[in-house]
Amino acid sequence: MNDTAKRSLPGWLPFVIGALLVAQFIGLGGWQISRGLEKRAQQELFTDETGFAAWSEGMEIRPYQRLKATGRLDGAHQFLLDNIILQSRLGYYVLTPLDVGDDRGILIVNRGWIEKDSDDFDAARIWIDSGRVTVRGRAGSLPRAGYKMGDAITPGATWPLRAVYPDLDDLAAALGRKVQPFVLLMDPQETNGFVRHWVPEEMGPARHFAYALQWLAMAAVLAALLVWNFRRQRAHRG
Repeated sequence: MNDTAKRSLPGWLPFVIGALLVAQFIGLGGWQISRGLEKRAQQELFTDETGFAAWSEGMEIRPYQRLKATGRLDGAHQFLLDNIILQSRLGYYVLTPLDVGDDRGILIVNRGWIEKDSDDFDAARIWIDSGRVTVRGRAGSLPRAGYKMGDAITPGATWPLRAVYPDLDDLAAALGRKVQPFVLLMDPQETNGFVRHWVPEEMGPARHFAYALQWLAMAAVLAALLVWNFRRQRAHRG
């Protein structure tokens, strides 16, 4: 860019761009603070040790709320949630439908993690009696992938179906039934489960607050530079 083009740029333009960046940094810092407060609230809910509330369709569900639900576990139509790593070992989450009756939506129960020992899965490893039971656990969700390619569930496969980061709609389509909008993470004290170590999201509130501090510090430094440069230009003009 030659000297003529440089002189044609308005002198206020760098200040406007800088001010927009300051506002963006402050916004990002505020968002990180908000996420940190959400994570702190989730951790408080997770440490709540009050009794298990009897679940009923339509009730308001809090994240990690302790619940109990009664129905029939459908051992013939289970899902193996693939690519789940626990302590550096590859395995599956076992998802078992709980039919609560009266044509209400199926409640998906996550019975925990089992190790993947071979590509030929033995369905007997996850067999469960289909009698009427009461299952206790916490309200949770399905693991989510940052990026997903292809079908979550292979069409035409046999049960138990292997799934790669499905959502609840994928499970509902495979079952041909509506499903409830949350997953019941089976309590570690329940029988008929596998490895269960339920914890809130790995990124805790402290890290969000640290990121917020970084963004706000960048905003403060940039704002200080803009003020210093503005005063310097005024002094030169004077």
